[in-house]
Amino acid sequence: MSVKPVVIIGAGLAGLSCARHLVRQGIEVLLLEAQDDVGGRVRTDLVDGFRLDRGFQVLQTAYPEARRQLDYAALKLRNFEPGAMIRTRGKVVKMADPWRRPQAILSTAFNEVGEFADRWRLARLRWHVTQSTLENLWAEPDSTTIDYLRTTCGFSTDMIERFLLPWFAGVFFERELSTSSRFFRFIFRMFAVGAAALPEEGMGAMSKQLANEIPGGMYRFLSRVESLDGQRVRIEGGQLVDAAAIVVAVEGPEASRLTGGKIQSPDSRSTTCFYYAASQAPIKEPLLVLNGDQTGPINNLCVPSNVAPSYAPKGQALISVSVVGAKVNESTDLEIEVRRQLRVWFGSEVDHWSTLKRYHIRHALPSQSAHFRDGGTPNPKLVGGVYHCGDYCETASIHGALLSGRHTAEALLTDLGTGRT
Repeated sequence: MSVKPVVIIGAGLAGLSCARHLVRQGIEVLLLEAQDDVGGRVRTDLVDGFRLDRGFQVLQTAYPEARRQLDYAALKLRNFEPGAMIRTRGKVVKMADPWRRPQAILSTAFNEVGEFADRWRLARLRWHVTQSTLENLWAEPDSTTIDYLRTTCGFSTDMIERFLLPWFAGVFFERELSTSSRFFRFIFRMFAVGAAALPEEGMGAMSKQLANEIPGGMYRFLSRVESLDGQRVRIEGGQLVDAAAIVVAVEGPEASRLTGGKIQSPDSRSTTCFYYAASQAPIKEPLLVLNGDQTGPINNLCVPSNVAPSYAPKGQALISVSVVGAKVNESTDLEIEVRRQLRVWFGSEVDHWSTLKRYHIRHALPSQSAHFRDGGTPNPKLVGGVYHCGDYCETASIHGALLSGRHTAEALLTDLGTGRT
């Protein structure tokens, strides 16, 4: 490159969003990525003809920044059925979305999960989050999600424990529901007005779509950054790269390391995801299955190939099982416990499922506890010519990663004096 580039450390969604915005304005960038391809936590691996997202993920199609930056038609999105199946007390019940599936009103009303009054509480919550503006939702008082559900919304303990807790534990990757109620209301609105979807070629297709607008010569893979020195980047192995500016676009703990603690990294939420191949799916519907009993390691299960058949070879089914916050225990093989619970749910057919892959994602999401937004969003500029972006700067979501990347690019363009934002 003839001029010093803007060096972006990390080619996940935030880094790609930032890079694409800069490239569109004629800025030279260099993306340094420690892995062998783009995407970060949003990648899809091909294993024996199956598409395996790195941990169970979905795209909420109502995310404002995803709608702004992604071409949904090109992604060929396939939607989950709105609602969920709940395995509880030895049976399976369905919790459908009566606003979009009115034919399921009676079965949902009398599925014996929670009180009848909880249906009115759900309706009131849905009306509130869909009628308020996003700005007003974020301005409302904050608390933990569990306090909001119990105290403000008035949901019964049974409704929380058998439906709302396993549902949002799978969203927040934590079972105490200590996550900010402001973030909960934002996510609940996304579920209410949009769809949960999978791209035909896997969640990694979103990363690839962003990356396609960035010239191939602007990437350097397998290049872990060792340290920063002013506006110079030292890559492991000793190579130094001079930069017009530096954007730190890696997950929170790594960003904190690179900046000597200038970035205060939040705690991380972890998850473990198992993928299995089967000759037939254990359920036929494109629905999420929730563990309503809170026993055993499994929080939720789905069959991605029921949603997007391209996730599995013809005549095969892909099964995804998620364990929230699970870490490898030296004395217990987690998969043994998972398979034991699967046999209780589906019987001996589980013995014929083959394990495709296990993903343990230590830093799956940043923690965003109550009041995490009280001080507003952090300034994209850290010091001198060093900037940062990531989902921990906005919201722990695809929306937050994309939005943070764009905001950082806009701040950088202003400081470079291009007059283009």
